[in-house]
Amino acid sequence: MKRVNWTLVVLVLIGFVIGRFIGTYFDGSFLNYGQTFGLSSPIELNLGFIILTFGLKFQITIASVLGVIISLLIYKFIS
Repeated sequence: MKRVNWTLVVLVLIGFVIGRFIGTYFDGSFLNYGQTFGLSSPIELNLGFIILTFGLKFQITIASVLGVIISLLIYKFIS
């Protein structure tokens, strides 16, 4: 079983978040161009005593890809 490198996972997630922030800041530019993948509406499971709602949506933009690339470069620099 392979060990997960949590530093890499955290840096990639931070890269997505920072890239998304940059994409929303430059709203009219090419950085905000991308695709959305996932469920258009959440799936709800009603068991009577508890209601579970499942939903997942990814919005990948050019800015988020640039954020991930920068986070990978930072990971290579610190490791």
